Amino acid sequence: MKRAVTVFSIVAVLGFGFMVAVQAQEKAPEVVILKGNPMGGVKFNHTAHATKTGDKCDTCHHASQAAKPLKTPHQKCQDCHTKAVAAPMKTTSRLAFHDAMAKAGTCIGCHAKEAAAGKKAPLKCVECHQKANG
Repeated sequence: MKRAVTVFSIVAVLGFGFMVAVQAQEKAPEVVILKGNPMGGVKFNHTAHATKTGDKCDTCHHASQAAKPLKTPHQKCQDCHTKAVAAPMKTTSRLAFHDAMAKAGTCIGCHAKEAAAGKKAPLKCVECHQKANG
């Protein structure tokens, strides 16, 4: 009887710990507005993009750097990549998404690949950057 109570106690504690851990996980936002560009903000549908990548977060979210470790597992890009570079960072927010001419980079590179495959993907600046988005 005493052993059954001990086993039950251990299972209960582990179950409670698992429940707390699951609830503590970050829930990704459905839509994110990326602000700060004079052309306008980008309304980014996080859920749709996560579905396209098969929920492989590291497609866009890279591992943190030792000089600037993440505070949360999937921190906002602009928490580290700011409009003006601040040490120890070397990449501005703009360059984190695409190069200065919007010809290469995380966002535009993927959009170009999708378009080349015959899929609908925005390739012009104003298709993503809109004043209405802030």
